[in-house]
Amino acid sequence: MSLSRSLFPFSRPCALTADRRTVLRAAAGLLLAQTLPLSAQARVAIATAINRTARYRALSQRAAKAYGLLYLQVSPLRSRDVLEAARKQIRAGLVDLDEQGWPPEVARLLGEVRKAAGQLDALLAQAPARDTYLAACRQSDVLLAAADKATQSLEQLAQAPSAKLVNVAGRQRMLSQRLARDYGLMAAGLAGSGARAQMAQDASEFQSALGQLGAAPISTPAIRSALELGQAQWLFFEAALKRQPDARGQEEVATTSERLLEVMDNLTGLYEAALRDVLG
Repeated sequence: MSLSRSLFPFSRPCALTADRRTVLRAAAGLLLAQTLPLSAQARVAIATAINRTARYRALSQRAAKAYGLLYLQVSPLRSRDVLEAARKQIRAGLVDLDEQGWPPEVARLLGEVRKAAGQLDALLAQAPARDTYLAACRQSDVLLAAADKATQSLEQLAQAPSAKLVNVAGRQRMLSQRLARDYGLMAAGLAGSGARAQMAQDASEFQSALGQLGAAPISTPAIRSALELGQAQWLFFEAALKRQPDARGQEEVATTSERLLEVMDNLTGLYEAALRDVLG
């Protein structure tokens, strides 16, 4: 008995039958398909997924910010509305993404986002207290890191350099909310030793990214208008951040951070639409 027959006793002789040729052709076709560029339709779906997954970075920080404002009793009714809106988006955000057939690694990363989001939401459901506030801030950073990894993976999957613009614009949302969250931690006397340095770095990154987006080759009148508005709103927010973290300062940071978030969210949507046009 030949070696091949001893290892595979139930195999047929090596002559290619019609059935075997069909199987081999199918396998070859599958391997070839994995090396071909993504279809325009698939890349358009990824553009949307980048925006939605990147939004979790901002939602993580926005929710922790609002939770902290409740702990500090800053505009409780408005802060409660912001918190509940963020929690609702956190719970609903991945529903549409679950319907896509993602590669295993992307699916795994999205699973990490889902897990971190659920853990954060459980903390936010508790009455604000010092320990839960700190725990929520820590968990918000876990969700931020998970969402960032998933967003980077989706950006690479898009096979389009311009997908980075959606990522960068989306990150601006997060930076605005992390700055406001850390300002609240300072007001509560709970900020870590590196909080001021982190805030300075985030502010510098935000300004640098505005310049990067303004110089990008993809642009429309709506994008240019949104960038100008974003620059103006940034100046208001920056001025608020320079105030002492007293009651008035907390009010101004809370208000201006929400306005800046709205502008940056709109800008990210415009970049997503532009990217969809390019890819489609």
